[in-house]
Amino acid sequence: MATITAVTFKPGGKIYYFAPGKEEYSVGAGVIVETSRGIEYATVVTPRAEIEDDKLILPLKPVVRKATPKDEETHRKNTERREGAMKTVREKIVKHNLDMKLIDCEFAFDGSKAVFYYSAPQRVDFRELVKELSSHFHMRIELRQVGIRDEIKLIGGISPCGRECCCSSCMPDIKKVSIKMAKNQGLSLNPQKISGLCGRLMCCLSYENDYYADACKKMPKIGAEVGTPEGKGVVVNVNMIKMLVRVRIEDKAKDLVTYKDYTVDELKFRHSKGKEEPVEEETDEVDAIIAVEEQPAPVPVKAIPAEGGAKNGQENANKKHGKNNNRHRRRNKKPQNGKPAPKQNA
Repeated sequence: MATITAVTFKPGGKIYYFAPGKEEYSVGAGVIVETSRGIEYATVVTPRAEIEDDKLILPLKPVVRKATPKDEETHRKNTERREGAMKTVREKIVKHNLDMKLIDCEFAFDGSKAVFYYSAPQRVDFRELVKELSSHFHMRIELRQVGIRDEIKLIGGISPCGRECCCSSCMPDIKKVSIKMAKNQGLSLNPQKISGLCGRLMCCLSYENDYYADACKKMPKIGAEVGTPEGKGVVVNVNMIKMLVRVRIEDKAKDLVTYKDYTVDELKFRHSKGKEEPVEEETDEVDAIIAVEEQPAPVPVKAIPAEGGAKNGQENANKKHGKNNNRHRRRNKKPQNGKPAPKQNA
């Protein structure tokens, strides 16, 4: 077990672990830590905690000190410079006619470097832009291209559920999601209902995926035939929250159809083997995913039976071989009257 202090560099950002010093910290307090990029200002999330060694990347870098009033002032000035810097960079982008969208920027705590995040549909040649920005800000300039998910994480926004986007508020790391998660939960495959502001599958699909994936193995599939206390029936609906199954039972003698709800334990059916399926990779467009899922199997243009196809093929080969033999005989045929036979065109 190791004692750690958890900090974050941005509100709702990823949490990093550092070795605490002798000082006592409080939640929300500012501290100065040493990172691979140099000295940085961070906010305390967890003052002290015990973490197992296998969950850490040792050795931990220590917390340098508590943030002094001078450090707080430096951090405030760097934050205030952000809006003016982004306005200047946007003007330079328009000047150089570059196809890129500026998203966010951040300054190093010691003022030695500025990092600008942007998105673009393709690779951008910004060498002249970097030279001009370096001479304007008199510091090192870095331009980093980010994807659509990272763009929403940096900008933030209100998701379709009416709350702030999970990626920018309560999710430090962006999780992998797939269309299989929506199917397990019985959600509609309408792209407008299961995609977020970024146009990708919503991150919250992964929150309850473990429960639904386990419940799917215990429940019969819709349309499957099951045995009930009243006889055999067909599954028409399942409720994986209450673990109830609605079954349609037909009584042909009385010409009667009834619908009843049963628990999983009351039914007799063949359970799925529960094999682990490979994780489906998410494509760029949800429409493309659903189009592939709903695409029917290709229909062959001409179907030939196996036996008939082989027989017809052999007959065609024999006819062709016989035609070639006849042509060869005509060429080598001796004349009956002693005169050479006239040449024939092939």
